[in-house]
Order: sequence, then structure tokens, then C-alpha cells
Amino acid sequence: MLSRFLLSAFAALALAPVAFAQDTYTRTEDVIYGRKFGLAMTMEVFAPKDATKANGKGIIWCVSGGWNSSKPGGIGAGLEFVNRGYTVFAVVHGSQPKFTIPEVLEDMHRAVRFVKANAKKYNVDPDKLGISGGSAGGHLSLMQGCAPKEGDPKAVDPINRLSSKVAAVACFYPPTDFLNYGKEGEIALGGGTLKNFRPPFDFWEREKDTNKLVVIADEERRKAIGKTISPVYHVSKDSAPALIIHGDADFLVPIQQAELVIAKMKENKVPCELAVRKGAGHGGPAFANDAKTLADWFDKHLLAK
Repeated sequence: MLSRFLLSAFAALALAPVAFAQDTYTRTEDVIYGRKFGLAMTMEVFAPKDATKANGKGIIWCVSGGWNSSKPGGIGAGLEFVNRGYTVFAVVHGSQPKFTIPEVLEDMHRAVRFVKANAKKYNVDPDKLGISGGSAGGHLSLMQGCAPKEGDPKAVDPINRLSSKVAAVACFYPPTDFLNYGKEGEIALGGGTLKNFRPPFDFWEREKDTNKLVVIADEERRKAIGKTISPVYHVSKDSAPALIIHGDADFLVPIQQAELVIAKMKENKVPCELAVRKGAGHGGPAFANDAKTLADWFDKHLLAK
């Protein structure tokens, strides 16, 4: 499934912000970064326990597997980041089957803006934020790196006046092109290889007169939306530097997906790297030590003067 491995890195539920001190880090639970439909959207904040070891930079972790998100059970891969001085923001987004990918992307924009708006509180540089995740979380990371949104200077909420741009991406096995999935012309908008993940692709709109929710069935309109949620179509010279770690035996998210976006980044002269894990599938022990690989990338692109 796309990807239980990811949710094991950060997963589970609680109610009010509470700070817990571990041996090397503190954890502040259920920080509300926004609200929608009367419900709170939350993140967990993990920070070095010894403030003198903090490096002033932040990493946003997309808690997402199959575009499903839930309260992190622990720090997981983020421990490597915290031990190097980073503050980690583990973001829980609206999950399928209730919310679609376009809606999830809006949650991520909001989360990044929230971190920037509260940068002083968390002692991080708003212009030096990295983003990471695996599988669906990798997809969301690349979308943030390639298709950030400018702030709305007229927004009533000051948080929404800020850009959602990040400074670096490092992620695992991300989908990048839903219109050419595994091979040219293979559409995977909740079909084909991703047939077990239909809900996040059930794009919808409201009827003008009745406000009734209507799922968009027209294939051409679905493909147009599919293009907007595929990172490869948003790559530009301004995209954030990106590292992708991918197994060459991944049948759920073919390594071709990483190759496509890396090629596009090289065309645009964006610093990028594809680290291939020979014989590795979608998650598993082959990636056990790669939190260090991700952290090395962030050190290179966030700590440089």
C-alpha cells in the first residue's frame, strides 16, 4: 500500500498542545496550524532539548502514506534531523477518502505558511525550511518544492499573506507524473497501478445552484487536474533543490517517476540528485539508514552561508 511504511515513521491521536521532553528532544503535540470545516488541522513539533544545539533551521515532514495522514506515534526518521539541530514540524493533513489531493495540497501550503509566521517562536529561519516525506509524502514534498504559492497581500488572515515556498526537498520514492505513470501515456488517476487509491483522485466541484457536491467524471477534465497535481509539470529554474531516494524494484511507484522529475530539474539547472537503491521496492530495510542521507542533503542546502 502507498505507503504504510511512511505512517510508521510518524503515526496515532490526542487533543491539546503538550510538550514532552525526551533524552535529546522535546515534543509539542497537536499544534493547530489551521482550521477547515470547523475542524482543527494539527502538527507535532520536535526540537532539540538543548537549545544551544539548535541550528535555526526547520524541516517539515509530510505525515502521509497513500495521502492518508494521522497523528505521529513518535519522531521516527526525524530523530536524525533533530540530533543535527533541526526543528521538525510533522504535519498531519486532511486524509483520503474524505479529502482529495488538491485539498491536501492546500493543507500543506497552510502548514508551511504557519511555520513561517511562527518562525521566531520556534527559532527557525523562515527562508531556510526543508521538506521531506516518502511516497505520498514525497509527492507532497516535491509539489511544495516545485509549485509553492505566493501569499495574498489582501488576506484577512496574516498567515495567508506569506509565501509557501521551501528552500530544499529530500524525499523517498514519490509519484511525480500521474499522466505517464511507469510508461508514457499510462494514466494513474486512481486507476491502473493506483486502482486501490481511487478516493484521493475523486476530484469534485459544487453545483452552482444547489451547492451539491459532484464528482468530476469527464476524463479530459480529470487529466487536466491530474497535470496540476503532478510535480513534473511545475519544475522551473526556481524549484527547490531536490534529492530523491528510490528503489529500482518499486512496482507501486516506478523509479521512472523519479527519473522524469530529475531529468526535468536538470533541464532547468536545478540542483538535484537521484540515489538509487538496487533491488529495493516500496519501502523496507534498504532505506533504513537513509535518514542520514536526507539530513546530509539538508545540511548542504540549508546550512550553507
